[in-house]
Amino acid sequence: MIRTEAAPPPALTASKLRLAYGSHTVVHEASLQVRAGEVLALVGPNGSGKSTLLRGMARLHGLSAGALHLATGGSDAAQDDGGPVDSVDCGDPVDCLTLSPRRFATRLAMLTQHRPTPAGMSVREIVGLGRHPHRSRWTGADPAGLEAVRRAMALTGVDELAERSIDELSGGQVQRVWLASCLAQQTPVLLLDEPTNHLDLRYQSELLDLIRDLADDHGVAIGVVLHDLNQAATVADRVVLLVDGAIVAEGTPTDVLTEQALTRAYQTPIEVIDSAGLLQVRPLPRCATRQRLGELIA
Repeated sequence: MIRTEAAPPPALTASKLRLAYGSHTVVHEASLQVRAGEVLALVGPNGSGKSTLLRGMARLHGLSAGALHLATGGSDAAQDDGGPVDSVDCGDPVDCLTLSPRRFATRLAMLTQHRPTPAGMSVREIVGLGRHPHRSRWTGADPAGLEAVRRAMALTGVDELAERSIDELSGGQVQRVWLASCLAQQTPVLLLDEPTNHLDLRYQSELLDLIRDLADDHGVAIGVVLHDLNQAATVADRVVLLVDGAIVAEGTPTDVLTEQALTRAYQTPIEVIDSAGLLQVRPLPRCATRQRLGELIA
């Protein structure tokens, strides 16, 4: 999706992030913005640092260097009682590291690839975990909680499973339950790490539609790691391409997902077909490359 109007305001800004495992640096000087009402897709080969960068932006992986700033709404400065936050209100940026974990969790939610699933809990209870940062510290009150949980389950298609135990569900169903928990958190920034994993084609399509609806209709700033480049081309306003922990390209899908850039990044011949603005990306195995060469010299 390509927009022509002025760029929306940044909801989350990462500046020169460096992330490491021990002495091994895996993300180098990464700078990017996740903007209100936009979808930013992070793509790249296995081991390029996509998920680590996303985890760093969610404060789940410590920063070796760099800064993170989050736009805050008026309710952040005025209260710390867990009340709901306006998802489209982007105020002056604040250093993420100065926010308490609870306040940070009212502004940013992340769907990780792997989450420990508490045995014996119902779907409704799991989704309700997303309401924790909004509950009053003293009374546990959360007036908006029931409706937020109901809506999140409906959006992700797990409402009919509400009373079932999480232990009874398939991997794809569990994935949607955890996504519902993130949506129940009602944050203006949502980060998703390979959210279409374990989902069949129907739910992959519905999830991509949901991501676009959250950005377009609710102003949510969404950052998503995707392995499927066709999904990235379909759902994203902007794409960031990482190689060996460094950002090598950023822009619209048409600007970033080019044959030259992808062939260099993935170290294999890649064909990109632009069909009326809809990009189709596919690798070319050796047999296809030989056939193409034969067509060219015939």
